[in-house]
Amino acid sequence: MAPEIATLLISMVPISELRGAIPIAVAVYHLPIWSAFLLAVLGNLIPIIFVIWGLDLLINKLLIHRIYIFNRFFTWLFERTRRKYSRKIEILGGLALAIFVAIPLPGTGVSTGALIAFVFGIPLKRAFPLISLGVLIAGIIVSLITLGIINLPM
Repeated sequence: MAPEIATLLISMVPISELRGAIPIAVAVYHLPIWSAFLLAVLGNLIPIIFVIWGLDLLINKLLIHRIYIFNRFFTWLFERTRRKYSRKIEILGGLALAIFVAIPLPGTGVSTGALIAFVFGIPLKRAFPLISLGVLIAGIIVSLITLGIINLPM
């Protein structure tokens, strides 16, 4: 498989995303940092639309309206989550979503950002640019760490 395609695919995987794709592209595939960055960012953005639409289709169209127990569970879960975190979303607005995605730690990437957008009812037209901004910031941070410009204490 071509290193460019591998980098693109690695960045699409929810666990690794671009946080794993950029270092692998540079260290294993010996791609230039700019190429690794662009491929990882592009690959990381592709799943956003599918995650938000997929969740809407699966939860809102199939499970909630057809199966009573799922209706009760997801209604409880979403109301609880909104009640618990809505204050933070109100204070920071959409910036909270971008900041969350920008933090280059496991579990704070595009997939989780898309899930947050879905739970809080942020429309795709508004969520996509915010998540994209977070991806760009995360990509810059991961690239700088990969190049050794930012050193992390171990």
